[in-house]
Amino acid sequence: MIFATLARKITPLRQPLLTNYTSKRLSSGPTKTEFCRGVKKITLCDAKSRNSLSLAMMHNLITHINEGRCNEELRVIVLAAEGPVFSAGHNLKELAPEAGKAQHQQVFKLASDLMYSIIDSPVPVIAQVDGLAAAAGCQLVAQCDIVVCTENSKFSTPGANFGIFCSTPGIPLARTVQKSTALHMLFTGLPITAVEAKNSGLVSKVCPAGDIESEVNTICEAIVAKSRPVIELGKKFYYKQIDVDIRKAYELGAEKMVENLRMDDGKEGVRSFVEKRKPVWSHKKTG
Repeated sequence: MIFATLARKITPLRQPLLTNYTSKRLSSGPTKTEFCRGVKKITLCDAKSRNSLSLAMMHNLITHINEGRCNEELRVIVLAAEGPVFSAGHNLKELAPEAGKAQHQQVFKLASDLMYSIIDSPVPVIAQVDGLAAAAGCQLVAQCDIVVCTENSKFSTPGANFGIFCSTPGIPLARTVQKSTALHMLFTGLPITAVEAKNSGLVSKVCPAGDIESEVNTICEAIVAKSRPVIELGKKFYYKQIDVDIRKAYELGAEKMVENLRMDDGKEGVRSFVEKRKPVWSHKKTG
């Protein structure tokens, strides 16, 4: 059984934003991927298990998130899912007592590696949620850089209902939403609605089900139009500065701004503003 027992693919960008791009679709195990005009979409498609984060699913997601990370044309990753459940969390069959301590350790080590792959990705990772995200599925959503969901989506951490407190799902949750919301979810196991998730900071945007792909597409277009190394620099610094005190953060931030200005695309951005024209990005880590 999986946690959910409790309880759409990006349309092509409207105009080419890259001079050269690859468009391909691949099906691999419990996921399928599509890469088009800088956007890699990874879709969880194991609806039979409610897209549980089994060992196979997590291995698959890590592989797809990490592969091609040095490809200059890769600008955004989108995580989506088929069926009414985005992800129900870990497959509890893999956490049964009979599975043994070694496998239990493997499951949670791999889950941490999956979260690290999102943090360490040089490009933004967007969760496109249309349905329920529960337990480790909610953890996966909370760890993403941007979250867009439909009005009928729900989010929960129901592990305590089974005698397994959602300790690891609570890690990104506690860093995303206010304490009262996080602890309400963790102690009660009750789901919160899309609007409650938006108000608490877990979700970036809420939209009607029919509009979610268009909304995600708009966000992807905005990111693809930016300099990749500038976005990468900014993402890395964001995750670094939130772990230090504010005085140290400002010290590091000043150094990072100077570093940014020395980059070729940093120089081009300033010149284009002064010259009142659109920037022409090199997307190269130089300067």
